[in-house]
Parts: sequence; C-alpha cells; structure tokens
Amino acid sequence: MTRADHETGSDRIFEALTILDPGNSVETIVNVQGDLPTIDPLIIGAALKPFENAAVDIATLCVEIVRDEEKTNPNVVKLVGSPLSATRLRALYFTRATAPWGEGPLYHHIGLYAYRRAALERFVALRPSPLERRERLEQLRALEAGMRIDAEIVQSVPLGVDTPDDLERARALLSN
Repeated sequence: MTRADHETGSDRIFEALTILDPGNSVETIVNVQGDLPTIDPLIIGAALKPFENAAVDIATLCVEIVRDEEKTNPNVVKLVGSPLSATRLRALYFTRATAPWGEGPLYHHIGLYAYRRAALERFVALRPSPLERRERLEQLRALEAGMRIDAEIVQSVPLGVDTPDDLERARALLSN
C-alpha cells in the first residue's frame, strides 16, 4: 500500500516504483487506473506503441467519440492532438470541454498512462500547474512543462466508472 496523502495517481505509482524497484531496473511503467474495470489487456499493450519514438515521455490512449452526448459531457475528457499517423496523435491539450471546435473527430481520452522512468521522476518533481488545477487533469502538468505525450488511437473505450450510474453498469457487466 502507498501513502494516503498523494495528490495524483502518478505520485502513488512513483512511490510504489521506488519501493518495488530500488535498483532502478524498470524502465517503463504502466498505470492502469482502478476506474477502468473492464479494460481489455490488448488495449493496455497498445499504450506502449508510442514509445517506438524515443522523444515520447508519456504514452496514453484515446478513441474517437461516436456518441453525441459524450461530446459535451465534462466527465468525458477530450484529447486534442495533432495527427502523427492514422493511429497516433501527439497530445496538445486535454480538456473536459468540447474541443477542438469545427468539423472533424473528437477523441475521448482513456485514462491509462505509460511512462518512461525518467519522465515519471521528472513529472512527480513538478508542482501542480495552473491548467492542471483548473481542469483537474494531471496530464496538463506534463504538457505545461514541455513533456511530450503521444496517444495511440484504439477502437473501443473501456467503461470508466465516474458516476453512480457508471458503477451500476460496471457491476452488471462484471457479474456476467
């Protein structure tokens, strides 16, 4: 168990990493959050693909939003990114608002992160940033500090448990 006073999941996994790997042999850390109980293991593996580029500090996942109600739902975090390929975006911003404006796809950010060890160490040493506090999204701290986040585009979004209704849906899915 980690301390209860961590502000973010990244702080928590860094503490666990330093306890479990004091010799610094682990180079890549994947943070699968507990609010994604239905995530497919194959999707977890896709989060590592952006590390094919040595310039990427943090990797994550996104999926194109197809349900109109998700486009305006503040519980659905949107990733605004620049296309690098048909399956990858370079993250420019994350928001709870509907963004970007205009025609084109919107992407639902899946809250799973993979870190290079040095990037995680740098990230947890940074103070929370103004945009992070405003949007309540820790990944903005990394972007504001000039860190690179790339996102692999996947085809399905795991059920995120953010509301009591989501919890009931998750219970029904997992009971089957």
